[in-house]
Amino acid sequence: MLDWQAIDTVLLDMDGTLLDLHFDSYFWLEFLPLRYAQVHALEPNEAKQWLHERIKQEQGRLSWYCLDYWTEELGLPVAALKHEVAEKIGFRPNVPSFLKALKASHKRSVIVTNAHPDSLNLKLERTGLASMVDAVISSHEFQVPKEDQAFWHALQEREPFSPPRTLLIDDSLPVLNSAAIYGVGYLLSIAQPDSQMPARAVDRFNAIHDFEEVMPTNDPTL
Repeated sequence: MLDWQAIDTVLLDMDGTLLDLHFDSYFWLEFLPLRYAQVHALEPNEAKQWLHERIKQEQGRLSWYCLDYWTEELGLPVAALKHEVAEKIGFRPNVPSFLKALKASHKRSVIVTNAHPDSLNLKLERTGLASMVDAVISSHEFQVPKEDQAFWHALQEREPFSPPRTLLIDDSLPVLNSAAIYGVGYLLSIAQPDSQMPARAVDRFNAIHDFEEVMPTNDPTL
């Protein structure tokens, strides 16, 4: 699946790739609507339906990921509420081993995430991810999401990389499409971003279930 001899840089999404998306799914689809219902005196199902539809309206925009935006929109301390369910934050299978293998193979590893800095910092504190990679970059630093070509140009200035010799692993198909347009040479998706949901079919990109499937080795035919 991967020619590790031809890869110098590994760009890694965080939520749904390195970390189980279940934390985010539960927070946005279950926990937050209940809190919204309590604060605004709504029926839980009514709040859930309204919030789900409201969130969809921002999909693909930086605001979709912005905790400051949702705090203002919903009248709730969204970043603080995330701490209440932080015990659900966890790795996907074999992530620490994979990151350790990248370092041993002298590949530069960079987390590139759309996560808001408050959410990012919470997850870094809970997992220690920052110590396992060479750099961590949030798209909020560039004011554009990874779905936008401007993100990749800004990333290139911040973290110079050779697109043909770069691997991106990301559970978001729009992000992978954007990276493909930019010229990133190796692209991998995630078959089951949320451990509590069924695996999904991914057509355009190869998808992995477990990082054990792409562990770096000296075998160029892997």
